Amino acid sequence: MINIAVITGSTRPGRKSLDVARWVLEIATLRNDAVYSLVDIEDFKLPLLDEPVPPAMGQYSQPHTKEWAEKIDGFDGFVFVTPEYNHGIPGALKNAIDFLFREWNNKAAAFVSYGSAGGVRAVESLRLCMVELMVADVRAQVQLSLATDFENYAAFKPAPHHENVGTMLDQVVAWSGALQPLRGK
Repeated sequence: MINIAVITGSTRPGRKSLDVARWVLEIATLRNDAVYSLVDIEDFKLPLLDEPVPPAMGQYSQPHTKEWAEKIDGFDGFVFVTPEYNHGIPGALKNAIDFLFREWNNKAAAFVSYGSAGGVRAVESLRLCMVELMVADVRAQVQLSLATDFENYAAFKPAPHHENVGTMLDQVVAWSGALQPLRGK
C-alpha cells in the first residue's frame, strides 16, 4: 500500500496550515488507494539546520534529525500544505525540507497552497526544491484564496469548488507507485 504524508507548512502561531492539512486528510481518507497520514512539522521542533555534515551525506548526529528522517523515510509521497509568505514558502518548511536528502529521493509530491494569490508563488519555489531532491512533483495543485476560502481572512472555510483535490491525490498516488522500483520496493 502507498503511504502518503500530508505535511503542514507553517509553525507560526495562529497558522492555518494545520486546518487545511486536516481538510485534505479528511478528503483523502475517504479513498482506498493509499494510507494517508498527517505530519505536522511543528511536532518535530527542528532548529535552524544544526547538523555539522550536509544532509546528502546521510550522517545525522542530532536526535531530532534522526526522528524527522525516520518519519519522512516511511512515506512514498507527500502533499505539502503551504501558505505563501512574501512570495515564497515559510522558513520552517524550507528548513524541514533541507534537513534531509535521501529520505525525499524518488518519491512524489503534490501541493495545496493558500494566500492572496492562491499561494502559487510558494508552490513555484517548492517545485524547484523538489527537483533538487529528486522528487517528482505532480501537475494538479489546489490553490486556496484568502478571500474566498477563509472567513474574514481567518477561519478556514473552503469553497465547494475544490474538486481538484481528488485529481491531485490521484496523481500523487500514481506517481508514488510508479517510483517504487527506484526506491527498491
